[in-house]
Amino acid sequence: MNPQRLFKHLSTPRWWALRAFRRADLVAIAEAVTATETRHRGELRVAIEGPLPLRALWRDLPPRERAAQLFTQLGVDRTAEASGILIYVQLVDRRVEILADRGIAERVPQAEWDAICRGMESAFRAGQWREGALAAVARAGELLTTHFPAGDANPNELPDAPVVL
Repeated sequence: MNPQRLFKHLSTPRWWALRAFRRADLVAIAEAVTATETRHRGELRVAIEGPLPLRALWRDLPPRERAAQLFTQLGVDRTAEASGILIYVQLVDRRVEILADRGIAERVPQAEWDAICRGMESAFRAGQWREGALAAVARAGELLTTHFPAGDANPNELPDAPVVL
């Protein structure tokens, strides 16, 4: 257990951490996800989390492992073509993780997703929360359109609106 991290999460009210994304920002992100999913068979899911739950803090769960938990909890791992992508934003730790299901991971190298993460983190440091998230959705959409283009059947298997935890 990391005492500094524990204190930081316990002392940060959820509403304070989540103030970075206003309702209009969340709507814009949902609209961007909806628009990009018409061009590819991937399923994008955005999760934005303020302070971590106590259980995750106690285990000193790194952001990547927390993202893996949410990948399963949010059903990103249950798409028909294993085409789910989770963009996870951990506001208190100021980290972004992108996890791709096996169908996409076979085609798009992790380095591409890591570059998107670092770009989001850079935008967030500059206070450009909405812009950083929208740029990430757009870039993820470009990669998915290249490697997983839309076919005749392109069902929307996951909600497009970001989940705020």
